[in-house]
Amino acid sequence: MTVESTAARKPRRSAGSKTGTTRTTAQSADAPAADAPPTAAKRVTAKRAATKKPAAKPVVKAVAKPAGTGTDPDLVQLLTPEGRRVENAAYDPYVAALTSDDLRGLYRDMVLTRRFDAEATALQRQGELGLWASLLGQEAAQIGSGRATRPDDYVFPTYREHGVAWCRDVDPTNLLGMFRGVNNGGWDPNSNNFHLYTIVIGSQTLHATGYAMGVAKDGADSAVIAYFGDGASSQGDVAESFTFASVYNAPVVFFCQNNQWAISEPTERQTRVPLYQRAQGYGFPGVRVDGNDVLAVLAVTKWALERARRGEGPTLVEAFTYRMGDHTTSDDASRYRHDDERVAWEAKDPIARLRTYLEASNHADEGFFAELEAESESLGRRVREVVRAMPDPDPFAMFEHTYADGHALVDEERAQFAAYQASFTDVEGA
Repeated sequence: MTVESTAARKPRRSAGSKTGTTRTTAQSADAPAADAPPTAAKRVTAKRAATKKPAAKPVVKAVAKPAGTGTDPDLVQLLTPEGRRVENAAYDPYVAALTSDDLRGLYRDMVLTRRFDAEATALQRQGELGLWASLLGQEAAQIGSGRATRPDDYVFPTYREHGVAWCRDVDPTNLLGMFRGVNNGGWDPNSNNFHLYTIVIGSQTLHATGYAMGVAKDGADSAVIAYFGDGASSQGDVAESFTFASVYNAPVVFFCQNNQWAISEPTERQTRVPLYQRAQGYGFPGVRVDGNDVLAVLAVTKWALERARRGEGPTLVEAFTYRMGDHTTSDDASRYRHDDERVAWEAKDPIARLRTYLEASNHADEGFFAELEAESESLGRRVREVVRAMPDPDPFAMFEHTYADGHALVDEERAQFAAYQASFTDVEGA
């Protein structure tokens, strides 16, 4: 699926046709002098033009095109939306060794990630979390790419990579502390080679590129992967990352989850060409993959990471997917996109697609799906219990690590804060 503006399909005007542009073509001999007064007819026309109301701006509507149906010949797809396996000579070798257990594992990862995400959204609605960014619809992009990494690879996420965190063995409840306001991250990045969530849009691509340059200088046999969205692709940080990664041949994979909407702005407002083609201008390859096809994402990401480990430099992977929910729980997507667009993408649901394939190929039976359903409910209960039991943070902790050796001004501020806290009446003891 691509999203286009109806305005974007209009032919572009030449430079000379833009309002306020002075033409330099020679004047005809039959044309009146430039300073000649207009005729009576011209004066009437000019008067009418002056009083005419300006035309209303055209409404820009998103036009949906389904992904993986032949409309984009460059889209890498191994599993159609109907759950049918298709051949791809270039990428089939990267998933050829997958067993039935492996395929069931990918399905389990996506189901449990979606269940966790749904529980977190519900907790925010109940006032247990301050905010939540849902990954609904992007499970294949995250599980496929996450499972392509090796333990010694390093991952730099944004704030929506809950599925990738799952693949890196980060306890999902640790993701919620920051959104509940009880910690600044909740896990040690070096324990799982999974960096803390990054709220600043696009900045993590610079961190990933710098880290990858260090990996190359150390001569390590590992790669780095940086996640960002289609909206972040317009940030200067991302452009700088591409430049440095290309020039220094850094072993980094830039993984863009193009979910069609940068909050309320469609992709057409971000770029005039497909995002993966931007890599050409920086001198490294770009690939567009069906982001709702977990097998294709796994294969393409494996290829890109292996390429990085061999010292062949960066790759841009554009996972063409869709954000089924709101941008965050503070957003209302119904204000800027149509329901029929979501319905069209529901037919390409990544979990339903893989389940159809598993059932048709006898890789899973009803017993497997029943057990997974029970495991999913158990995960939901655990998430609720852990979040509600999270202790409030120590209000004085913010003074502890400002300076390594302490500071007189911080000591003064701590004392003032302590006096302020003590000024409140203890209601229970009153």
